[in-house]
Amino acid sequence: VIHWYKQKEGEAPKRLLFFSRGEPTIESGFQANRYMVERISVQKQCVLTIKDVIPDDAATYYCAYWDPHLWSTWIKYFGTGTKLIVSEKGSSPPANSEILQKKHENQIIYVCLIEKFYPEVIRVTWTDDEKEVTDNVVKGDTWQSTKGDEYSIASWLTVPAENKDKKYYCKYEHEEEKASLPTQVDPVKTAPQKEDCRTAFNTGQLMHRTAYLVYIILLLKSSMYYLIVLFFIYR
Repeated sequence: VIHWYKQKEGEAPKRLLFFSRGEPTIESGFQANRYMVERISVQKQCVLTIKDVIPDDAATYYCAYWDPHLWSTWIKYFGTGTKLIVSEKGSSPPANSEILQKKHENQIIYVCLIEKFYPEVIRVTWTDDEKEVTDNVVKGDTWQSTKGDEYSIASWLTVPAENKDKKYYCKYEHEEEKASLPTQVDPVKTAPQKEDCRTAFNTGQLMHRTAYLVYIILLLKSSMYYLIVLFFIYR
């Protein structure tokens, strides 16, 4: 039996329907003719389709199922959720994406910055070759630009300094675009060029942005140490 839940922002999740033996059972309060469920057993998928989408449909939708465990206990597992945004504004891919680098003591901090995309739903991951890296990764929340409905996000990866020559990738998935940014760029032999004002400005801007993000990371670490010390003192 597959269950589907709907959770609007700031509210508790509500069960929308459950799907059993090829037939969906819609909960009261929802229009039955607007929801269609299809289960594809071969691909192990259950697809929920919402017809004639309206603004009230904007929410995060979760699939779930009960799994039996020992001693007749059951645990309900939820999916990560799919956020539905209903808007008249068309979607747009990130206008800029880059990796900033900062060395701090015996560590290297890579900051993956992805800017000016819509809607705000985006998935950012770090990989080492083909394997996803989850240790020492911090993903920030999306923030909205002061000009229009554009969003940006940053993700940090901290690695030991001895891994400076190792290549990592920051990958993002947006409904309009998928991309993979390497931390190390293969060198290209070109004739030496003089640095103009534009290059100098961009370099200074990137250094300022990197320093700002690193400052935030160090501030968060200091706050965590402070809370840990307070915990042991009061204990």
